[in-house]
Amino acid sequence: MSSKKKPVKKSVLRDWTESIIIAFLLSLVIRMFFIQAYKIPTGSMRMTLQEGDLIFVNKFIYGAKVPLTNFYLPALRQPKRGDVIVFVYPEDKKKDFIKRLVGLPGETVEIKGGSIYINDQPANDPIFKQIYYYNRGEFSAEGQKIVVPADSYFVLGDNSVTSKDSRYWGFVPKESILGKALIVYWPLHRIKLIK
Repeated sequence: MSSKKKPVKKSVLRDWTESIIIAFLLSLVIRMFFIQAYKIPTGSMRMTLQEGDLIFVNKFIYGAKVPLTNFYLPALRQPKRGDVIVFVYPEDKKKDFIKRLVGLPGETVEIKGGSIYINDQPANDPIFKQIYYYNRGEFSAEGQKIVVPADSYFVLGDNSVTSKDSRYWGFVPKESILGKALIVYWPLHRIKLIK
């Protein structure tokens, strides 16, 4: 006499619980290493970004940091001039800031006549030519040439009048960069790639 075991059916509750846990873990991994959402709190990046814009940031491009370690995933490329980056604010590690990357490690940066000069040459990227940059703060007095330290970056807000940026507090260390701003996804009428 053979006794066949009937297949055990999972309960509906167990199915739902497993699905929710898997979805949660997947979203956690995506947020830690690939894409994260941010809300723009101030007008320091107007007109590129406005207060209340919701954006996605690509964390993978520069090599995301593995939490609770000093290990980074391999980078697709290094940060470059003109990138809009999100980083840990050097003066308050609990805050994240967003600015445009202007000066690379080892370069000399100067603001002269409202224009950016890199190594005594005008920055030729069209985005820099559209903005008038003011000489304000400790790191951008008229005639002052700032040398960007190794493994650090000089960043400026696109709204030079109101932006508290590298002109005031200095440089962004490479390890503080969280990612590159990718796209505005809300509000709907402002959906666009961030350039």
